[in-house]
Amino acid sequence: RLKVVLAEKKRTNKWLAEKLNKDQATVSKWCTNTAQPTLEMLLRIAEVLEVDVKDLLNSSTSSKNENVIIIQNR
Repeated sequence: RLKVVLAEKKRTNKWLAEKLNKDQATVSKWCTNTAQPTLEMLLRIAEVLEVDVKDLLNSSTSSKNENVIIIQNR
């Protein structure tokens, strides 16, 4: 989700790395889910990007739940 949020905000990995004082390779790993930020860092990322921390979490569960609701309402 971080990669998607960065794209929505028209920001780059490099920009985020500079804002967080982190290596660009670290941010890249977060964007590809090769590594995950700590909870504290996740909160800082949300603050820097001006989004709710929930927006940075995987939304596949939400999508599945929405699909179930749509099917049930048919």
